[in-house]
Amino acid sequence: MIQVKPINMDGQSVIGIEVKLPKTNLLAIATEKGYIMCGALDVGLLNEKLANRQIIAGRAVGVRTLEELLNAPLESVTHEAEALGIYKGMIGSQALQKML
Repeated sequence: MIQVKPINMDGQSVIGIEVKLPKTNLLAIATEKGYIMCGALDVGLLNEKLANRQIIAGRAVGVRTLEELLNAPLESVTHEAEALGIYKGMIGSQALQKML
């Protein structure tokens, strides 16, 4: 099952996406500039092989819901996210604020 839902962040809408798969959930919350995602995100791939795309993204591990993703510290972030002031350890909702 796939669930897409708007999430209000200080009057602006971001999009939460949850894909329920056997034994796991894929979670992502996206703005127009970038996104945060569960542990399935390969930040190394984005930084190395896809660097020319300049993707702004962060990864949180151990999250099972969109709410947990919003409240979790980011385990890793892309170089482009760092350029926006997003850093490892920053809470997901704070990172999304910088992506608005």
